[in-house]
Amino acid sequence: MKKDWVNKMATKKTVENKTEKKVVATAGMYDILRRPVISEKSAKLAESNGLVFEIDPRAGKKEVAKAIKAIYNVAPEKVNIANIKGKVKTFRGKSKGTQKTVKKAYITLPKDAKIEIANAAA
Repeated sequence: MKKDWVNKMATKKTVENKTEKKVVATAGMYDILRRPVISEKSAKLAESNGLVFEIDPRAGKKEVAKAIKAIYNVAPEKVNIANIKGKVKTFRGKSKGTQKTVKKAYITLPKDAKIEIANAAA
């Protein structure tokens, strides 16, 4: 069931040639990896070849691994996923609201692989 939405996104984003349609390798992959998480914990993980991404709530470990392989050309060693529930916050003692719930992927890369997220975003 989870893989169906990835395949639908990949078929929607096609490149048309004069003779045939080709599916781009990274078509739905940018929808899986939403944005890198920049924090103290992710900076410590980066020292030991780790990355942290906010991902789509429907994505699993295999889809995240495929997205990293397609976008950065690096096969991850390990992928861990955590669902972070949004906190309830009080604003000036009167009204309450909740932060959004986020799904994060903690990715371990091989020792010889390096990915520079800060340089790619700039």
